[in-house]
Amino acid sequence: MNYVFANPDKVMVGVRGEVGNRLFLLQAREGRRLVIVKCEKQQLAALAEWLAQVIGEMGRPAHLPDDLALEPEYESDFAAGDIAVALDEEAHTIEVTFESLEGEDELVLTLTREWAGGLAIAIARLVEAGRPTCPLCGGPLDPKGHDCPRTNGHTPPIR
Repeated sequence: MNYVFANPDKVMVGVRGEVGNRLFLLQAREGRRLVIVKCEKQQLAALAEWLAQVIGEMGRPAHLPDDLALEPEYESDFAAGDIAVALDEEAHTIEVTFESLEGEDELVLTLTREWAGGLAIAIARLVEAGRPTCPLCGGPLDPKGHDCPRTNGHTPPIR
């Protein structure tokens, strides 16, 4: 199924679950239609980084949206595979396409600078709220440390 939101009313991002076992969700609403995409943390982090870079080149956005919290609906429509981003310089919009892992579903969002900026900030906050990364291998650190492959099992780093 293809979902095309040319002028979404709301784009939301959030997580369900505890740190270390979180489910990352992106919701888009246009009118009565709501689409929920399950994403990986790394996918969203890369998207936020790219959006921030593009917004910096496009110029400062106006007032950013205030409410980017998830709506109570939790059931995802599909899991994101590839995410493509395109810039429409004439319209001053950013088009983000989420393709499903199976390739059967697709969500196309056309975002203004304001929505893209708000989304990038919300994603960055979610990613930073997770587990810290190991300074040696870049893997996630649990409160008790972890078996870092860079130490060959000797004294795991703890933050």
